[in-house]
Amino acid sequence: MSEENVEIMRRGYESYLATGEIHARADLVWDCSKLGWPDQQVYYGVAGANQFNAEWADAWDGWEIEVEDYLDAGEHVVVILNQRGRSKATGVPVDMRFAQVWTLRDGEAIRMLMYASVDEALAAVGLST
Repeated sequence: MSEENVEIMRRGYESYLATGEIHARADLVWDCSKLGWPDQQVYYGVAGANQFNAEWADAWDGWEIEVEDYLDAGEHVVVILNQRGRSKATGVPVDMRFAQVWTLRDGEAIRMLMYASVDEALAAVGLST
């Protein structure tokens, strides 16, 4: 099942990168509490996840995100990402490598936990760097 989970996440990111919309279970939990996010820590449902992403992307000029890797961690998939852009508020550029730990059940994503540190994300699922 874990290889299937990686493929599910790969297709999900391909869809997101093409459309800018997350498609997942209605009860998805989008958790930013490990990111150091100053605003709302947890978003609920697809609408909440899309709200977070829209607000985040809107804060940047030239914002881009790309997937570096998908790592199988049993019932979890770690997705390592890179994002770049320039803050609309300050003009400061960002080039950030981070990770998302996705939990899947019955072939569907039910939770995403975002980490500013790839090493912390890997440790959280028992993988090492």
